[in-house]
Amino acid sequence: MPSQIVHTDQAPAAIGPYSQAIVAHGVLYTAGQIALDPASGQIVAGDVVAQTEQVFRNLAAILGAAGASWADVVKTTVYLMDMKDFPRMNEVYARVMGDARPARSTVQVAGLPRGVLVEIDVVAVLSSAR
Repeated sequence: MPSQIVHTDQAPAAIGPYSQAIVAHGVLYTAGQIALDPASGQIVAGDVVAQTEQVFRNLAAILGAAGASWADVVKTTVYLMDMKDFPRMNEVYARVMGDARPARSTVQVAGLPRGVLVEIDVVAVLSSAR
């Protein structure tokens, strides 16, 4: 079974030689999403809360394009410019995830694309693969 590229206009277009997401063997792997507004192509104004909310909007659009939801997510990776932002990012994360409790890694990094404060990627098992 070949892999399938997932694309939606409701999330930022890839800004390099990669895809928004790939489905392989019933598993969705997203590219890391940053706080780019898909309509304007600009980073959303604001702090880590505003940026995290945009990241989750972008991820939700990609999940939806693949026929998935937060309940299908099994792993997330959160990249933060400053671990001091963890509590505020985590509040948004908990609100968006609801009852979903995927495995998660969170790391502080030396830099992120376009100077953003947060980047998140997800892995989800599609319902049809269960």
